[in-house]
Amino acid sequence: MEIAALFFLTSGLFLGWALGANDAANVFGTAVGTRMIRFTTAAIICSIFVVLGAVISGAGASHTLGKLGAINAMGGSFMAAFSAGFAVYTMTKFGLPVSTTQAIVGSIIGWNLFSETVTDTASLIKILSTWVVCPILAATFAIILFKLVTVLLKKTNFHLLRTDAYTRIGLILAGAFGAYSLGANNIANVVGVFVPSSPFTDFDVMGLMTISSIQQLFLMGALAIAVGVITYSKRVMMTVGDGLLPMSPVAAWVVVVSHSLVLFLFASQGLEQFLASHGLPTIPLVPVSSSQAVVGAVIGIGILKGGRGVRWRILGGISMGWMMTPIIAGIICFVGLFFLQNVFNQEVYSKVPYALSDPVMKRLEHAGVPTEPVHDLKGRLFTSGKRFEKALDERMALSYKEKSKFMDYARVDELVVDMKRASAPKLGGLSAGQIKAIRALGGQTFPHLWMFDEALARTSGEWQARDATTANKAHNKDLKTKLTFLHRLFRAKE
Repeated sequence: MEIAALFFLTSGLFLGWALGANDAANVFGTAVGTRMIRFTTAAIICSIFVVLGAVISGAGASHTLGKLGAINAMGGSFMAAFSAGFAVYTMTKFGLPVSTTQAIVGSIIGWNLFSETVTDTASLIKILSTWVVCPILAATFAIILFKLVTVLLKKTNFHLLRTDAYTRIGLILAGAFGAYSLGANNIANVVGVFVPSSPFTDFDVMGLMTISSIQQLFLMGALAIAVGVITYSKRVMMTVGDGLLPMSPVAAWVVVVSHSLVLFLFASQGLEQFLASHGLPTIPLVPVSSSQAVVGAVIGIGILKGGRGVRWRILGGISMGWMMTPIIAGIICFVGLFFLQNVFNQEVYSKVPYALSDPVMKRLEHAGVPTEPVHDLKGRLFTSGKRFEKALDERMALSYKEKSKFMDYARVDELVVDMKRASAPKLGGLSAGQIKAIRALGGQTFPHLWMFDEALARTSGEWQARDATTANKAHNKDLKTKLTFLHRLFRAKE
């Protein structure tokens, strides 16, 4: 790996450190604030489990950020991560628990604006909706759990010392679960912007398994989070644990569990597959704000007590921090990209062309998308998604789905099926039939990703998507994950 690539990764490590410094408070802040657990103990447990969560379960939520804006140059990834990290660090200095999710979303939109990349509206709406749902859901969990625990304690009538001991153990277990959920859900915020341009390469371990470039990224980001937890999280822990609402140890446990459940729900691929396999509605895998979850849980306890004791002025400051964080991150990212590109001559984005060729037009017509108004664009090459989108808007009114098909099919992203890149360990997650289909396409070049996907589907039924029903959602999602891996593996090198 080049030294420049290592330098660019430092901003992701900085963001991971900032996340650890800020968001560890959401896991152990209430426990430390109520003096039930020492800060040192909390920091060690949090560090261990945040790494485990990121490496084992971190892949699910990272895909949504990739849809929002696939930053395709290391310089751009560096500035997006640095901008988000700086915004979070600034708020941490003021002791405010802010959202790294909001910070990285602001940075990605800043990059999209600078690179003239179209922001995926559906992904943005999905993420924004969680900013509303997350604290409400956490507050709901907190209210229900607090009532249940209160009734249970009255019935058991434990001695005060025994109650204290059980609560302490409960806080440690809940904190470990919360740290795991934090790593699983929020690692996407730390290194998600580096996924499309990862400088690492997959490597085999004694021919038994392959450690992917993405897993290496997740491990580095998780270790940076752990360092942030240990070195700089105490101040925000005290704000969350004691500043917003004075709480009993039992209430502190309820807050941690409620926060952890919310993060786990939005990060668990296993839960999503379980729900889909039983024909139940699934929960979207998106990086949600742990800060919003814990504050929502605290407010839920406050509401249950009639709003007494809630320090609304501190809540107002926290809310203001939530609103300012994505704006600050987006502005810093846009300005920083300008300087990186024009002063330091660094590549901050790779141009992604769009073209309406004959195969693209036929594919659009087959999908039922009207193409007659844009026939004059056939053969023209557009150097950015924004310019292509503008040309489409000038000629016809398209629905969101129709425009998405235009953008997906016209995007020029060449793949070369080079079997030298596809060693047996790398394809270990694929079936024998799927691997046979890939080999059948060996040596072929595809100018568009969808052409490669459809060629695979024609070669083997194992690469075919099923009808978009709830029961088939797990299969289609698994198929999409495998295709994304192959796109990265076979993408033409510049």
